[in-house]
Amino acid sequence: MCIKMKCIIPDTSAVIIGAISELMEKEDLDYPEIIVPEAVVCELEHQANANRSEGRRGLKELQKLQELQYEGELSVSFKGKRPTNYDIKYAKSGEIDSIIRDLARSEMGTLLTNDKVQAETAKAQGIPVYFYKQEYVEKPLSIEKFFDENTMSIHLKENVVPMAKKGIPGHIDFEVLNERRYSYRELKEIVDEILDKAKSDPKTYLESEKEGSFVVQSREYRISIAYPPFAEALEITVVRPVANIDLDEYHLSEKLLDRIRTSAEGILISGSPGAGKSTFVQAIAKYYSSKLNKVVKTMESPRDLQLPDEITQYAPLEGSMENTADVLLLVRPDYTIYDELRKNTDFNIFADMRLAGVGMIGVVHATRPIDAIQRIASRVELGVIPSIVDTSIYIENGKVTSVYETKMTVKVPTGMKEADLARPVIEVRDFETGELKNEIYTYGEQTIVMDMNLVNGSSQDENYKSSVDRIAEKEILRKIKKILPKKSKVDVEVISPERANIYIPEEFIPKIIGKNGKRIAEIEESIGISLGVEVIEDKPINKAPFEVDIIHTKKQLILDLGKDNGRKNFDIYISGEYLLTATTSKKGEIKLKRGIELSDFIIEAIEMELDITAVQKM
Repeated sequence: MCIKMKCIIPDTSAVIIGAISELMEKEDLDYPEIIVPEAVVCELEHQANANRSEGRRGLKELQKLQELQYEGELSVSFKGKRPTNYDIKYAKSGEIDSIIRDLARSEMGTLLTNDKVQAETAKAQGIPVYFYKQEYVEKPLSIEKFFDENTMSIHLKENVVPMAKKGIPGHIDFEVLNERRYSYRELKEIVDEILDKAKSDPKTYLESEKEGSFVVQSREYRISIAYPPFAEALEITVVRPVANIDLDEYHLSEKLLDRIRTSAEGILISGSPGAGKSTFVQAIAKYYSSKLNKVVKTMESPRDLQLPDEITQYAPLEGSMENTADVLLLVRPDYTIYDELRKNTDFNIFADMRLAGVGMIGVVHATRPIDAIQRIASRVELGVIPSIVDTSIYIENGKVTSVYETKMTVKVPTGMKEADLARPVIEVRDFETGELKNEIYTYGEQTIVMDMNLVNGSSQDENYKSSVDRIAEKEILRKIKKILPKKSKVDVEVISPERANIYIPEEFIPKIIGKNGKRIAEIEESIGISLGVEVIEDKPINKAPFEVDIIHTKKQLILDLGKDNGRKNFDIYISGEYLLTATTSKKGEIKLKRGIELSDFIIEAIEMELDITAVQKM
């Protein structure tokens, strides 16, 4: 096209990429008149205020045009109306683009744009338009120089030396890359480079954009960017898988391979962060796709699995995995990989798709093999668990260390004796040996996930009580607390299968016993156990575990053990598993900062309704 434009009206896309200054360098434009729409200035200002690089880049282009005007190369003026709140709200529907086209029509100028839709719309309206196509030149990101074949991730932070994790799952070292500390400006240039590539590279996606953070997936690199106010300083974390292996290299038993080939339809793959879950998921996805000729899709946010082109990777559709699931239910793949399950909605979507007949493979963070099943058990009806999850595979140090299977039966839960206690029970067994590992059943309003190692009181802590005793104590405590004033000090101790003691303040004993012992008799009848009532101050000190109250604040989790337990040492347990040892404050509190791993464990335990107990150290 011969460039003979005298009046040019650029839209926002043209200003951002510097189309006018590039045209001035490449073409012989004879003192063109540049009319910049006020809508473009407004949009660039909004983007710059939101700390977006394109806004700052566009404003610099306008400043460059002012310099060219000063040098006598062109003239610049600003015209048109500024967009209203309505125009801004519906900008994605084309309201601001419409304002820019109206100005181009009224000024009888040529619209300059880098937006294909804007160009086609202008042509349809009879407006002269010049589509400035910017050719994409592929070049590596500057951060790629930090990676070698053994690098799993790099960690760049303002005023901190660059660090890297190197090795393979189970054998990871945290190393200093060099002693040079990055400044804010240097990191900001890297961030702008990454975000620019997300707009031009078809294999780079801006997966998430929130106030204070960006998440970008650039080919095999997952890039997380955090900046104030979300983080106290600018930080860039880049993660890349270091292993890409086939399922054969895991040396799975023929029994497990046969289950994966023929009958596994609801699979949970779990493990701690960095254990090798994603690598195993990639291997099993390729196995289903290439070896078994199955149609495999993924649901990911961000899309960071490294998979062959035959496997389509889906992100949240319009920000929602529910919308993605709706599409997949129409596509009907043989298997769908959900990476990864965190929130209640994730587990519900996984369950709905599995019950609709889609083979599902879910990825879950867990510290024990049973945790993956337990997390889904707390979110769905008990009876459908075997239909949702039939196989649970636990990964540790890059290897398959445990495989569980689930089955439904009706029986008296292990540790209970009365025949009228028979109920539906989900048995969780070791797939290879058939050993019963856990039972899942309802007790009252609670869903109990019982570890068979604790049923008879067997635990690393000799004072830890059996499952039946702990359930009985919890139920009695719940009923007593309903009667007494809030924050009253109450304790319960099961003495035998037929009797338990209640320890309460002396002034509340008549209230619990009731007139002629009527109230205590009602409680005994509803629970099915004989109760003794004693003064709590007279209770002998022992190392029996008791339930911990958790108080949530904006910055802390407070474990409230009661004022009477001030200045004492306690071990804290989650479902009988040791968590930490700490000394309480004068008020009997243990304070944990939010965001640390211990706090995350406790929050997760609360979500799964696990017992959080304390044992005093003598």
